[in-house]
Amino acid sequence: MASNGTTEEVDLYEVLGISKTATKSEIKKAYHKAALQHHPDKVAEPEREASELKFKSVSQAYEILHDEEKRHMYDTHGMAAFDGSRGGGMGGGVDLDDILAQMFGMGGGMPGMGGENGIPRRPRKGRDEEQKYTVTLEELYKGKAVKFASTKNIICSHCTGTGGKKGATANTCDRCKGNGITVGLRQVGPGLVTQERMVCDACQGNGKTFKEKDRCKRCKGKRTTSEKKVLEIFIPPGAREGERITLEGEADQVPDQTPGDIVFTLVEEDHEIFQRAGDDLSAELEITLAEALTGFSRIVLKHLDGRGIHLTRPAGQILKPGQILRVDGEGMPHRNKNIDEKGDLYLVVKVIFPDSNWTQDEASFAALKKVLPGPEPSIEVTGEIDEAEFDSDADIEEFGANSGDPRAGGGWEDDDEEEDGQPQCTQQ
Repeated sequence: MASNGTTEEVDLYEVLGISKTATKSEIKKAYHKAALQHHPDKVAEPEREASELKFKSVSQAYEILHDEEKRHMYDTHGMAAFDGSRGGGMGGGVDLDDILAQMFGMGGGMPGMGGENGIPRRPRKGRDEEQKYTVTLEELYKGKAVKFASTKNIICSHCTGTGGKKGATANTCDRCKGNGITVGLRQVGPGLVTQERMVCDACQGNGKTFKEKDRCKRCKGKRTTSEKKVLEIFIPPGAREGERITLEGEADQVPDQTPGDIVFTLVEEDHEIFQRAGDDLSAELEITLAEALTGFSRIVLKHLDGRGIHLTRPAGQILKPGQILRVDGEGMPHRNKNIDEKGDLYLVVKVIFPDSNWTQDEASFAALKKVLPGPEPSIEVTGEIDEAEFDSDADIEEFGANSGDPRAGGGWEDDDEEEDGQPQCTQQ
């Protein structure tokens, strides 16, 4: 590479066959696949030498991209951040420039690389700007267009990103010696420091500076100016938590680089009524004891778009606490299908019982006993019958308290699960 950077270089993401937004897990999987494919022990003898070179190339690409700090340096500065000739480099191991030069027939390593022999090439891309965007469940149900003002750096139109006046000559930066990168020490613990490569703050990574009298009057030699722009994102109906919406090329512009993207990650707010899983929704259906026994016909729920959900339950069809009703097609819109198609709505029945002493009318109690099914036959016993007193507000957590028995408290309800919700293993 030239000391002031170059706009094209070998793409390590393509070496591993992954996208620039690949996760660490995807990088690892791609590395394992490529390493297995190019492992020298897996090929015939005549192909072994070339396979060794490819294997080393894949390993070096993985070493850089799987490490967050190295990946950031690569995304920001390309392979210049690991060029040992500029003082330091990655240290140890095989030099990636040499490997790629041998693999693809390049002379002289990374500087001046062309696109011959099918070498992947790409303009170096600037950093993406990651932001979280909080949305309500109503907005995810109906979709939403959001406009916002964004202030970003753009290439100075007056000097076209050189930082100097027309005809002025730039000088090699004294601080970084033209590398665009300086090496400093960063404390990582008590008495522990590590070397860290940083963008030179004197030349902003350009490797060149202008004398004050030769600097561009508009950008003051910074090569970029500030611009405010109105941007818009569209959240499609049915979008989910964690979904990413990308505005391509709308991040800060940097000379000699393709602008990065602004990436919004959706964060779904908790809802007071609905819970969501995929394209399905669930909610509680509160009904009175009378409705549970005699049926009802009414609006039971206000949906996310304001519509009322009306249900009819015929008399005689009893609803029990915890019973589940499914309403087909009243869930969330399908994200990747026809938005008119929706998931389902699951209603969990919650019966609201009347308070104690809700009536003092003995005739009413007599009428209920007459209408409702009678009790089970009396239990036959052979011993004495004790009249027991009881506490009607007991707590199941007191069951077996301080006994050391694993079945104590509420454990008997979930004895198949540990505290973290994972299944227990039964010893044989």
